[in-house]
Amino acid sequence: MVDWLSLAVPLAYLGILIGSLATFSSLYRKRKAAKASSLAPWFPPHLQRDIYFSLLHLDPPASASKDKKAPAVPETVLKAALLRRATEDINRVMTIRNQKPALAMLLQRGSVGDDLWQRFLRAEKEMEDEVRDVVSEANAYAPGWGQTIFQSANEMANNAIFRQRIEDYQSKVNEEREWWDRKKASIQEGFMKELDQEEAEKTGATAATPVPGSPGSKNLERPVSAGTSIASTASTASDDDAVLVESGGPTATGTGSTGGGKKKKKGKK
Repeated sequence: MVDWLSLAVPLAYLGILIGSLATFSSLYRKRKAAKASSLAPWFPPHLQRDIYFSLLHLDPPASASKDKKAPAVPETVLKAALLRRATEDINRVMTIRNQKPALAMLLQRGSVGDDLWQRFLRAEKEMEDEVRDVVSEANAYAPGWGQTIFQSANEMANNAIFRQRIEDYQSKVNEEREWWDRKKASIQEGFMKELDQEEAEKTGATAATPVPGSPGSKNLERPVSAGTSIASTASTASDDDAVLVESGGPTATGTGSTGGGKKKKKGKK
């Protein structure tokens, strides 16, 4: 026979252990959920979603007559509000996608706490539910619109970004114009200084050059006169040489004169 008394003690120990673990797990999850709910939201309040729900559940005002009632909110207005809601969802989804890698890296390094990560995960889960809700609402208005509503919302978001950039650039036009005017004035001033400096150098050079007939010009005229005297001397010397060559030179005349003398002596004898 099986000794049930010896088995009762281990079974009771296992039951107490499993019960305590289950109680601890349930209490931990409740505390974690309460802590997560008490955390500040990642994004500010969704104004476009609140506007859409307000328009959707808006009761039509009663008219003066009891038989007729004022029409409810037009469907076009509801579609426009839903499109605005989808545009805001696009912006938030893009923000989550850009911030998730950096936040995960900081969490691995220990730079941020678990509270911040829990806030981020809760915001991501809320955006997933929000996107599904927008798709279902769009399909309720028009079948198949849920597949294209976010494309239109993306184009609207890009258009809003471009408009914001254009407004920023337009706001800086006057500042850029003033900066360019100051720079142009400084460049013109530099050019004028360079021109004045060049003119001053030219006037100084013309003042340094002597005028003919002045005392300073005599020093310049002396080399010129020496050159002319040398040239005239050389020309006269060349003329004398030419005459000597034509007349037979001094040697020829000397010999001729000596020959004539001898002949005269012979005739006398």
